[in-house]
Amino acid sequence: MAGTVIDTDELAERNAAFADGGSFAGLKLMPSGSLTVFGCVDPRVDPSHVLGLKLGEAAVIRNVGGRVTPAVLRTLGMLAKVVQARTGGPGPVDNHYAVLHHTDCGITDLAAFPELLADYFEVPAADLDAKAVTDPVAAVRVDVEILRRTLRAGVFVSGLVYDVATGLVDVVVPPARVEA
Repeated sequence: MAGTVIDTDELAERNAAFADGGSFAGLKLMPSGSLTVFGCVDPRVDPSHVLGLKLGEAAVIRNVGGRVTPAVLRTLGMLAKVVQARTGGPGPVDNHYAVLHHTDCGITDLAAFPELLADYFEVPAADLDAKAVTDPVAAVRVDVEILRRTLRAGVFVSGLVYDVATGLVDVVVPPARVEA
């Protein structure tokens, strides 16, 4: 399973080409598209590329499986404070939070390690079935529901599943406003 090592010299060269393009100039801290995407660390599923997002258009949070875990919820709490510090309020009510899971996800291999997953989700191992680790469609529904229970009223939440074989996404949970 050996791959090509991308060293820091290569990274610096790639960065110089990026900097020469200037696409970063003038970008603001807040996403221009009022979008936050939760996605997986799988290199085949970079949410920005898969969804055709431009630099600065969305905030992207990536972890194993793209799951909404307690750590992700803590990150959202911290980001809310950044928004509050920058805007003086909770931010735009039209924010959209999109959960993006995918087929052939490596998290399914972790089903053989229930204690590891229980620690990741911060739940007892007996409660892992409720996380739908082996079913990306069901897992999207689980994570969207967590966000609906957690996020402030008025924002939108949706759920997508990306098919690594076709390159297409399926909208599993269409965008809907979080109710008060």
